[in-house]
Amino acid sequence: MKRLIALTLAATLGTGAALADEWPSRTVTITVGFGPGSTPDLMARLIAENLQERLGQPFVVDNRPGAGGNIALDGVAQAEPDGYTLGVTIPGPLIVNPMRMDLMYDPATDIRPVTILGTQPSVLAVSPELGVSTLEDLVALLAENPGEFNYSSIGVGSISHLAMEMIALESDSDIVHIPFTSSPEAVLAVVNGEVQMAAMPPLAVLPQVAEGNLIMLGQTAAERMPVVADVPTFAESGLPGVQAEAWMALAATGGTPDAVIERLYAEVAAILALPEVQERLAGWGMAPVGMPPAEFEARIAEETGRWRAVVEAAGLAR
Repeated sequence: MKRLIALTLAATLGTGAALADEWPSRTVTITVGFGPGSTPDLMARLIAENLQERLGQPFVVDNRPGAGGNIALDGVAQAEPDGYTLGVTIPGPLIVNPMRMDLMYDPATDIRPVTILGTQPSVLAVSPELGVSTLEDLVALLAENPGEFNYSSIGVGSISHLAMEMIALESDSDIVHIPFTSSPEAVLAVVNGEVQMAAMPPLAVLPQVAEGNLIMLGQTAAERMPVVADVPTFAESGLPGVQAEAWMALAATGGTPDAVIERLYAEVAAILALPEVQERLAGWGMAPVGMPPAEFEARIAEETGRWRAVVEAAGLAR
């Protein structure tokens, strides 16, 4: 019996190794839920270009914008589980959107996480007209004036929205949400005095900070990001529960063989370690990650619990 088990195990391992060696043998499609020129699109093309060079098969990017990235991820979920349809996604379709709406796919079973490609914090930027210079000053001002101040975002359910809701929840503040449709509009709303603050990616606010039109009070990363190294984290300012990083990740269809996932992860991790790739990501205000699939799955579970409390407090849960 033991010999039979050993032979079966050896055959299984041999099959997995052969499968990994054979993949890819034809074109691989990477779907993206946002339009050409968006940061997820740029990330997908960067990864596709390097995978094609390393593996000798075409990797093509297929833009399927709409529904906050749900349409593209549903395309991955419905594909054959053979590693030839992948997706570059953000937290929304994997974590937040299932809490807010009914979806055609189940992220827990229809999607296999591969790795987080890069991560990016938000920075809390405020108008100088508020007269505050620290996060502590702002929290005190909000406590004295509940419901009197507004913040902008790039849309309901976006990280820019939920990060502010997390800040409000953790600081026990009442701040009014005013959604816009893009980061330039949301940032200009603060500059023009339509709202008083916003939680946005660093590169979206740095030009206005340089002009003296905005002040950065805190960043939502666990540790200070180099692009805003002089801005304290919320944990440093007494709000350790505020951690809201936008990330982009690579995912495959549920049921994709382990051997393919492991081969894909190893190749992508090697790509993310390249100095030229890291330089490109730094230019986008992002840090490379490349965590193993099991760690990515654990992070999804951890963030699901963290964001659920925020989504429910904001009245967005379905």
